[in-house]
Amino acid sequence: MAESKPTVIRTPQQWRDVLTPFEFAVLREGATERPGTGEYEQFREAGTYACKACGAELFSSDTKFDSHCGWPSFFAPTDADRVRYLRDDSLPGRPRIEVRCAACDSHLGHVFEGEGYDTPTDQRYCINSICLVHRPAVAPDTH
Repeated sequence: MAESKPTVIRTPQQWRDVLTPFEFAVLREGATERPGTGEYEQFREAGTYACKACGAELFSSDTKFDSHCGWPSFFAPTDADRVRYLRDDSLPGRPRIEVRCAACDSHLGHVFEGEGYDTPTDQRYCINSICLVHRPAVAPDTH
């Protein structure tokens, strides 16, 4: 299966114009927020989580779980084509899988498998809060 190309394309300066310096560092340069500092780690409201850079829906609160790792954790994206994966060899002796937004190619975090969490996928998408925007669930219309 051919990998899709990002559909949201901006120059580095255009990204700098719409992101704060720290958002740019994480989303566009692969930096990481410190554990336990992100606004969504302990956040519990229903809804979806979108990419802060481009607005693409990435995760649902239905797949969010407490991993106690210091970052928001999800066991799956909303759809398989919402994220893309790259091998990350930046830590010597510890290869990881980087998770990026498929729409704009922004760095989100990493995905880990086989850690023993009681989730349907046995995966932990460890995502930087600063990469996400929470969209509250819409209450059903009762009229």
